[in-house]
Amino acid sequence: MDSRRKRQRRTSKRCVSEEVSSVAWEFIDMTEQEEDLIYRMYRLVGDRWDLIAGRIPGRKPEEIERFWIMRHGEGFAAKRHGRYS
Repeated sequence: MDSRRKRQRRTSKRCVSEEVSSVAWEFIDMTEQEEDLIYRMYRLVGDRWDLIAGRIPGRKPEEIERFWIMRHGEGFAAKRHGRYS
């Protein structure tokens, strides 16, 4: 039983993860064509970022999702208006 506790302790130390704040995200620049494709694909398939990213060469699903969140998220509205106004 003692060895089980040691193993659990080692496993729990490895599982410690660092939280990432979305406020620290950089804005992702997309071309007009990429933005248009993301909007159209989102209407068709919803938030299936892997499918959408598969249609845009060089873009990862996480990148597409972050772009979408930053463009449509309420928390980023002030930054978005400050940057583009």
